Amino acid sequence: MSTEDRPPAPRSLAEALRGRDDVSLGGLLRSRPDLITPVPTDLTQLATRAGTRASVVRALERLDRFALQTAEALAVAADPATYDELLGLMAGDEADPAVVAALPHALDTLREQALVWGGDDRLRLVRTARELLAPAPQHPSPTGLGPTVQEATAGMSPGRIQEIVVAAGLPSTHDSVSAVTALSGLFTHRKRMAALLAGAPADSLEVLERLVWGPPYGQVTPDPAPRLRWLLDRGLLLPTAPGTVVLPREVALHLRRGLAHRTPEPVPPVVEAAAVHRPQVVDSTAAGQAYTALATVEELLKDWDEGGPAVLRAGGLSVRDLKRTSVALDASEPVAAFWVELAYAAGLIASDGEADERYAATPEYDEWRELPAAERWSRLATAWLAATRTAGLVGGRDAKDRTLSALGPGLDRSAAPEVRHRVLGLLAGLPEGAAPDAGSVLARLRWERPLRGDRREDDLRGRLAEWALSEAELLGVTGRGALSAHGRALLGAPAAPSGPGEAPSGPGDKLPVHHRPAPPRARLSPAEQAVASAAAVRLLTPLLPEPLDHVLLQADLTAVAPGPLEKHLADMLGVLADVESKGGATVYRFTPGSVRRALDAGQAASDLHAFLTAHSRTPVPQPLAYLIDDVARRHGQLRVGAASAYVRCDDDAVLSEILADKRAAALGLRRLAPTVLAAQADPAGLLEGLRAMGFAPAAESAEGDVLITRALAHRTPPRSAPEPVPDGPPVPDDTLLAAALRAIRAGDLASTTPRKPGTAPTAGGELPRTGSAETLATMQAAVLTGEAVWIGYVNAEGTASQRVIAPIRVEGGFVTAYDHTADEVRTYPLHRVTGVAELADDAG
Repeated sequence: MSTEDRPPAPRSLAEALRGRDDVSLGGLLRSRPDLITPVPTDLTQLATRAGTRASVVRALERLDRFALQTAEALAVAADPATYDELLGLMAGDEADPAVVAALPHALDTLREQALVWGGDDRLRLVRTARELLAPAPQHPSPTGLGPTVQEATAGMSPGRIQEIVVAAGLPSTHDSVSAVTALSGLFTHRKRMAALLAGAPADSLEVLERLVWGPPYGQVTPDPAPRLRWLLDRGLLLPTAPGTVVLPREVALHLRRGLAHRTPEPVPPVVEAAAVHRPQVVDSTAAGQAYTALATVEELLKDWDEGGPAVLRAGGLSVRDLKRTSVALDASEPVAAFWVELAYAAGLIASDGEADERYAATPEYDEWRELPAAERWSRLATAWLAATRTAGLVGGRDAKDRTLSALGPGLDRSAAPEVRHRVLGLLAGLPEGAAPDAGSVLARLRWERPLRGDRREDDLRGRLAEWALSEAELLGVTGRGALSAHGRALLGAPAAPSGPGEAPSGPGDKLPVHHRPAPPRARLSPAEQAVASAAAVRLLTPLLPEPLDHVLLQADLTAVAPGPLEKHLADMLGVLADVESKGGATVYRFTPGSVRRALDAGQAASDLHAFLTAHSRTPVPQPLAYLIDDVARRHGQLRVGAASAYVRCDDDAVLSEILADKRAAALGLRRLAPTVLAAQADPAGLLEGLRAMGFAPAAESAEGDVLITRALAHRTPPRSAPEPVPDGPPVPDDTLLAAALRAIRAGDLASTTPRKPGTAPTAGGELPRTGSAETLATMQAAVLTGEAVWIGYVNAEGTASQRVIAPIRVEGGFVTAYDHTADEVRTYPLHRVTGVAELADDAG
């Protein structure tokens, strides 16, 4: 392309954006969604918003380390800089081949993010980004460089500048500007600078070596040592304040051999595999842990069936309740907090909202239990992926030094879902069965997101990654540290890489991953996630054990379940017996209390005998049959009802025995009739007191019928799962993006279309102003000529805009026109048009 055919260089970021196509602009708005919240009126406003401090900081935080290093190098380069200057700062005098190869992509990334604009001959970093990244005494540059010679000598006297120039071996000049230019030229000339430093004392060079990689500032006394005096006299160190000196940027770059960074990092760290297992072992291990996860969540909810722990006044579980839950689940407190938070994120538990507020299962839990096991796991895993609540923070302190409690406020971290997806995405890039080295995963994440708001946030991101690895193992997304097949499907990730020479010879060998396949998308749309979840369910289903319909009864009043039981069998056995131990096989123990619990639930002794006979692969032991019959014979012999409370029994000898027992004193019993006792205690307390004395009373209704205790009685009202806290504005979908691009383009057309001189004068971008008669006449003339006009318009909400329209018809106080802004035919009330102006003849 000849110089005449080349498009003119943009003079501003707005002009650079104006030269982009819709695909490029759409990519910018997707990566920086804050730019269209709300939608800008034109490209000039978009460029202004892209240069605001908050937006630039957010964009810089999402750069990888090498792209950020490139931006930092541009911040210390000339403004504008050429590509060759930037390459020199990044690759140094040796021209590192890796940097040379990676720099074009990094620069394209900065351009796509609207942080850099201009051609390779005039690269400009957005002013706000330069202010954030350029060296300053208040915030040193990440490069470790200091100010330029021109900046450092800004307040120096002309006489002192001339003295420095002469001492450096340069001829004196007539003014300070030329003197500073000459000194800068000396420091940037490799051979002349090398000759100057060749005559420096050795201890003076040691001072430069200590400052060369930053920080570039040092302290001096009013009477500097000879080694410092030599440097100060020649401008190799320049004073910035009393007692403070700085190493000029040009001198530091010479000593660094042109490098802006000590260690450019053009290539991301390799994610290494600490061990490799057979994929079948990984999948089966993950499936076993997935089933354990389901059993743990069910056990947690069963423990809270009749009303769980009380809700603290500030929200959440108390420390004592969390400890009790950890004991019930046979897990550590952090792990128990994870299961509680997972059930909450999946919408299975919530507060019941009553006066004495407690946590309990939701109606959603009953629906969840009816699903097949693989689908139940998919619901939990999907909720975990999207949740912003972070169980790992439980037990820590918030900004006000308050303890963070499980299910309480303050646990949301908007970065958590993105970190989980990225960690699992890195695992998806490993060959099948490869478990990553955790340190290499953290190093890769730090390379991908090196800049955070403060060190605390940096630490949090690393902890989020560590928690993601451990939680994925607990949930069964990974097995033995490696991503399972159903975990990969849940992410919507491509198939695992494979090829000759990639698998190590032994499980302990290191496996460097030189290939970097495209990672799965950080977030799937709801429809895509549904497809991915269904694929995960298909892969996991054959790996889960089939539920059993039988147990093994033993003579020691125990029953052994050699595997997972069918739901109705597990429910009934959970009422009839107590769980004694868990593991590969679950051991249940029958006790008088557990049998009475089944009878309280409405079962008869004959029902229990029939149930055990039908579901046992061994004969019902005689001791168990005797236990059931004995408890059933005494069950309900005593009846407790509400007077305050009363006890009645057909056998007055039994009531006499109760009255004679000293343990009954607290119940306040007195005989009303031979077969009736009245009590001061309430019915529930009376039941518990009599059971503690060894009796087996049954509660009865006002009509005298036995009250049957139903299990799973307490549920919260319908509750929705907690919504994740968004990490900034949501990424626009295709429909919103297309509408935003059309509005921005149309608004830009309206604001940049040339007007005829002398018509509708506007200052500072104001809307055109004309009288109603002139507006009507201009519209009618445009209908006859078919020309487009520029109008100002105020809608019913009072929002003003400017539009380019081609009037078609004017009647009844309305103008019907083709609106170039909206790219459609619209009708506008004339009283809402602020004014009209004709466009220049070459406006098309």
